[in-house]
Amino acid sequence: MLEYKYQNFYEIIQSNTRNYPKKIAIFMDNRKISNQKLKQDIDTFARFLEFSGIKKGDKVAMIIGNSVEFIVSFFAVTKIGAVAVPINNFLKKGEFEYILNDCDSKLLICAPEFAKETKKLIQTTKVQKIVWTQEYDDLDENNYSFAEMDATTLGDDEPESLPTLDDLACIIYTSGTTGHPKGAMLSFRNILSNSIAAVDVFGVKNSDRFVVFLPMFHSFTLSTSVLLPLFAGASMVVVKSVFPFANVLKQVLLKRVTVFLGVPTLYNALLKAKIPWYFMSFHKVRLFISGGAALSEASLNEFNKRFKRSTLIEGYGLSECSPVVAANTLYKQKPLSVGPAFPGCEVKIVNEEMVELPTDDIGEIIVKGDNVMQGYLNHPDATDETIMNGWLKTGDLGKVDDEGFIYIVDRKKDLIISKGINIYPREIEEWLAKFEGVDSAAVVGIKNMSNDEDVVAFIQPQEDVKLDEVEIKKYLKSHLANFKLPKSIYLVEELPKNATGKVLKRVLKEQIVKGDFVR
Repeated sequence: MLEYKYQNFYEIIQSNTRNYPKKIAIFMDNRKISNQKLKQDIDTFARFLEFSGIKKGDKVAMIIGNSVEFIVSFFAVTKIGAVAVPINNFLKKGEFEYILNDCDSKLLICAPEFAKETKKLIQTTKVQKIVWTQEYDDLDENNYSFAEMDATTLGDDEPESLPTLDDLACIIYTSGTTGHPKGAMLSFRNILSNSIAAVDVFGVKNSDRFVVFLPMFHSFTLSTSVLLPLFAGASMVVVKSVFPFANVLKQVLLKRVTVFLGVPTLYNALLKAKIPWYFMSFHKVRLFISGGAALSEASLNEFNKRFKRSTLIEGYGLSECSPVVAANTLYKQKPLSVGPAFPGCEVKIVNEEMVELPTDDIGEIIVKGDNVMQGYLNHPDATDETIMNGWLKTGDLGKVDDEGFIYIVDRKKDLIISKGINIYPREIEEWLAKFEGVDSAAVVGIKNMSNDEDVVAFIQPQEDVKLDEVEIKKYLKSHLANFKLPKSIYLVEELPKNATGKVLKRVLKEQIVKGDFVR
């Protein structure tokens, strides 16, 4: 059983201000935000939200890049019992419209850089007001500036009542691999359970500094890079974007970052980059954490060779689980494993009838624990299909060894069945990743005329590298059974990926069907 010393996120801010008022909570560019200043800003904005008519349970959407304003907004919204809805800012107007209407958001907090796609949303959704986080020219009775919030700070800022553990804290919209995205409803208990477990597994101390450069709207970043350091009384170094990556490394070095959270595509790029000798000699990173997709064994081994003073931990999760389910530990990591289940979380491997399978047998991963979402917003049928007797069906195929370490084999929906035989794309992708000159690869199953599935591989070569399909096929034939060999191999300039670097196989399948890859 996990012990909860906080009922909500605001109590974390109160505690940090009480215990370490002058400690810097957030570093961003030349700005330094102390715990005390952070609390003041949150209180100010929370009061404005109340003056704007936002009440407990109301949805407040956020289309904001990595910034202090994102953090202030998120904590202010949840302080008053409203529900924060951080939205992927890479989306377009129609996609924003769908999410805002689906969650019935009354107010939108938006950065001016996204105004082209968002400024007219007030006409096509139920949003009544837009608060702009930076200077914006078209302010009126429906458009406010974040910079003008100071005038709303009146009287005592301590709230009469705060949300409790099982109140809805935020809604994270899934990436929508099929159809429209669905909103995973996460309570304070859901997300705080991840923080409690992560402090234990990652050995987080209040002296740690986390670098935050992945998009804050994503559940992985929000939970492990924003909430976790504040929960532990630590600090974060906010970087607006991963590009240019040289700036990320500069901030890591200058701000003495100790915990670095990234995704496999970034770690692969890090391995290929010419990193200055002084970074390798003087960086303070004790822990690298990888999530969002699988790391290849080759990348894992190469990383450990180059960064000998640090530990690289691979974990696994999904938005519906707030998001972390499992992670390797500081003391033991196993190649290709995502580690044992997080404290307070149970994992089983089951067959189609939800019967638990023996050790090392492959089946669907199901999860139970305080981290499992309350359900999908407005989708009770989808919730009932996904959560059965408290167990969440992840849709991922995996196995567990005799020490409880979990291995992800593939996505259930990505499984290829050819002539009645199961083929796991990740196995083929692992071999392709080892082929010299391959940057990344994705393998999918495409229905053929016989209603069977053909194995099709997409390969993104490394920059300025020419690959030979014949040589690749010859290489695969020496490592894989004939029934696993791709019928077709396509060399592409760039694989389509989402915000965390996960390859969008749905897009590749759609492109095949449309005939984009006709030879």
